[in-house]
Amino acid sequence: MYPLKFRSQPKETVWGGHKLNTLFHKDFPIEKKIGESWELSGVQKNLSVVTNGYLKGNNIEELAEIYMSELLGDKVYEQFSMEFPLLIKFIDASDTLSVQVHPGDAVAAERHNAYGKTEMWVVLAAEPGAGLYVGFKEKLTAQAFYEHTQKGTLPGVLNFEPVAPGDVFFIPAGRIHAIGKGVVLAEIQQTSDITYRVYDWGREYNPATARDMHIDLAIDVIDYEPSNQYKSTYARQLNVPVNLAGCPYFTTNLLEIDKTIERPLLQRDSFIIYICLEGSASLSCKGMQEPITKGETVLVPACIADVQLQPALETKLLEVYV
Repeated sequence: MYPLKFRSQPKETVWGGHKLNTLFHKDFPIEKKIGESWELSGVQKNLSVVTNGYLKGNNIEELAEIYMSELLGDKVYEQFSMEFPLLIKFIDASDTLSVQVHPGDAVAAERHNAYGKTEMWVVLAAEPGAGLYVGFKEKLTAQAFYEHTQKGTLPGVLNFEPVAPGDVFFIPAGRIHAIGKGVVLAEIQQTSDITYRVYDWGREYNPATARDMHIDLAIDVIDYEPSNQYKSTYARQLNVPVNLAGCPYFTTNLLEIDKTIERPLLQRDSFIIYICLEGSASLSCKGMQEPITKGETVLVPACIADVQLQPALETKLLEVYV
């Protein structure tokens, strides 16, 4: 096995734009408003397809069926079998997304025969004044929340966070949230496409833009407790992995490098994903090299013991594993 690249999957949305083309050199149709690029997906009907090497043309599920724990790692394969457990996206919000919440594993399994959705965001670009809606300003009751949705006053009780590139937010299942206009970010999440929309900034009343709302499903999965701090804190270090998030579903590190570094991988018993946010580098392992440039994602199979990361210039990567 070798480091694998996959075809990006653009998703047209009512709130999308064209920044993924300009920021990450994507070649998405300019006449379409692309809100999301799915970079690595195990979601059914959206399975990622390999674009490099002799496995080119195979999808992620076919690879898991053939290579099993060699690709995924023993612990990951035992838990998820052939279902790839993470979904990696880039998101371009040229308008504000709907206010939404995701169920946890237990509710998602009971209602949808699916996994829940815990996720994290890394802000990559933000227009002046842009931000994210994350959690509530104050504690609410389910009844108060419902009344706000009916009166159209929900935005007034949401916590708004102005953002800048490099900001990180961890969004556990149950936390209400929305991406604001003018934000581009990377999203790492469980393999799940279960979303409960509760407010859509008036678009829900326009026949051209109306989408289903799920207030009845959302009301008993929302965490109504406010947090003292929604934005994650971390100290940037050069050529040293910096942890951004860790939970049962994924661990994410930031790697800012300007020289070659070694990354021992085998003891993690998991595949490793590298997402290039800035610059470019070469991944070297087992006598092979695979380039990775800004906007690209590479999957390193679990059977690969270690990799060398050789930056062409100062490079920023996310490192993700289970």
